[in-house]
Amino acid sequence: MDAVRWQGNTLYLLDQTKLPVTEEWLAYTDYRKVAHAITTMVVRGAPAIGVSAAYAYCLAALEGADLDEAKAVLAASRPTAVNLFWALDRMARKAAACGGDPAALVEEAVAIHREDVAMCKAMGAHGAQVVPDHARILTHCNAGALATGGYGTALGVIRAAHEQGKVDMVYADETRPLLQGARLTAYELVADHIPTTLIADNMAASLMAKGQIDMVVVGCDRMAANGDFANKIGTYSVAVNAHFHGVPFYTALPCSTIDLSLADGSGIPIEQRAKDEVRTLGGVQTAPAQVEVYNPSFDVTPHSLLTGIITEKGVIYPPFRENLARLFG
Repeated sequence: MDAVRWQGNTLYLLDQTKLPVTEEWLAYTDYRKVAHAITTMVVRGAPAIGVSAAYAYCLAALEGADLDEAKAVLAASRPTAVNLFWALDRMARKAAACGGDPAALVEEAVAIHREDVAMCKAMGAHGAQVVPDHARILTHCNAGALATGGYGTALGVIRAAHEQGKVDMVYADETRPLLQGARLTAYELVADHIPTTLIADNMAASLMAKGQIDMVVVGCDRMAANGDFANKIGTYSVAVNAHFHGVPFYTALPCSTIDLSLADGSGIPIEQRAKDEVRTLGGVQTAPAQVEVYNPSFDVTPHSLLTGIITEKGVIYPPFRENLARLFG
């Protein structure tokens, strides 16, 4: 399963706003429209955004656009996921080295895409080692193939553990307000024949209290140098509940998601999204149109609630600041 494809100097994105009901691929030849696709979550997930932005940068080169301007437009599409800026900086360095040659830039974007898939598979292999036999795993939002170049971060761990016969059940939080867990994670897991139970976000603590969750694994959109990390809103609540109930709590992420320039999570910018995402559900109004809404797309989980960080280089344990710097500094 994948969500991003490059064919014949055209970027194709699987429209994730229409899943799981409709599978529709959209074709892009204009980098500005790719920026809009990122903003409107046609494509989402930190690694997938980075890959898509790299290809969009190629589209700008192919049309002879100003690459600095294109980079700025793409960088403004979403503020939290650091992979976006990491990929654009890498493409800009390549452009400086190759004189903006479109063919060379396409090669670089394809390399970013392939590296992301390889990192996800390495993450899966490392993460599967911490999954106990007969595991019942909780995950929040979507950190699977649809959120990456392919295979997934948190779901990559789950996929690898399932291939080893370790997974009895995956509990997927529905993930309000846009239901990425219900629409995307459940969709991926069912397609891969991995045992899956969908739950509302407010049910996780109840399952933990009953002893029905053995571990939690989630994705990450940006991690600070001390291990604090931003992920989909609601992740912090899951982490607090896991800590209270003594459930191991892991996040899975590639090196492109680590931002060592930030000392801690207080420096991570948190995107605020449209109020009607909360006032409505599937286009149906579910709250008074005049009610005020608070709608951050992400929250920050402090590193003190983390059991470990699953990366392509292995599983990192405390002290996180020292161990992150040693592996990725």
